[in-house]
Amino acid sequence: MTALAHFTAHNGFALPALGLGTYALDGDAGAEAVAGAIGAGYRLIDSAFNYENEGSVGRGVRASGLEASELIVTTKLPGRHHRREKARTSIEESRSRLGVDAIDLHLIHWPNPHQDEYLQAWEALVEAQQRGTVRQIGVSNFLPEHLERIERETGVRPVVNQIEVHPYFPQDEQLAYHRQHGILTEAWSPLGRAKELLQERVIGEVASAHGISPAQTVLAWHVARETVAIPKASSLAHQQSNLEAGAVSLTADEVAAITALGRADGRLFDADPATHEES
Repeated sequence: MTALAHFTAHNGFALPALGLGTYALDGDAGAEAVAGAIGAGYRLIDSAFNYENEGSVGRGVRASGLEASELIVTTKLPGRHHRREKARTSIEESRSRLGVDAIDLHLIHWPNPHQDEYLQAWEALVEAQQRGTVRQIGVSNFLPEHLERIERETGVRPVVNQIEVHPYFPQDEQLAYHRQHGILTEAWSPLGRAKELLQERVIGEVASAHGISPAQTVLAWHVARETVAIPKASSLAHQQSNLEAGAVSLTADEVAAITALGRADGRLFDADPATHEES
């Protein structure tokens, strides 16, 4: 098994440098994929209420035979559940679907700023953590203004912000803000527009220099920047290949060359957290 680096938040909570994304991993096949990934060495599993696969993720975790205390299973609160009472019920439903007494890490999926109820959702997560039904709490797709507001109003700072990060959208300023405040960065869609990205000349050159694949090169870039990448992989071969990227060390020049692929229009879709509303 590949020994992974761990990154630590302001409160001492740590995440491994690579985890398993589970979007579209559902049903029996999804449960089998999760169990296989855990057997391969994954200890961070990422799900969400809106993925409609918490049940399969929970079954996969139990089928792996690994002690729950050795894993970090993440889920996310959807936008339609931001009001405090609805959020409380949603958290309980996620616990039931995952089949756990306490959720390891629970995030707010999007801030939905026009709806403007994300503070209520954060307060519900703070209360759940105080009750012991959630161990660690964080957010996803929050901008600094959203992060500052929830901490100002509750006194509780998220341990994680899961955001879009890949070489076409490297998010230098947001990552710097997270580091300054001890907030761990998780990268969703870490391979970005993979078909296009993995054919970039600089990616190929770095891959050749290290004897690795282009996908492993991009994941090693994430590790070098201390972002926790959570690529989805259903096959054991891809899961193992992704995990092996955690052992690759890129030079500072290689990291900078890949980061330079960033584009002003680098987002995968029209999902600016300042305006995007998730249901």
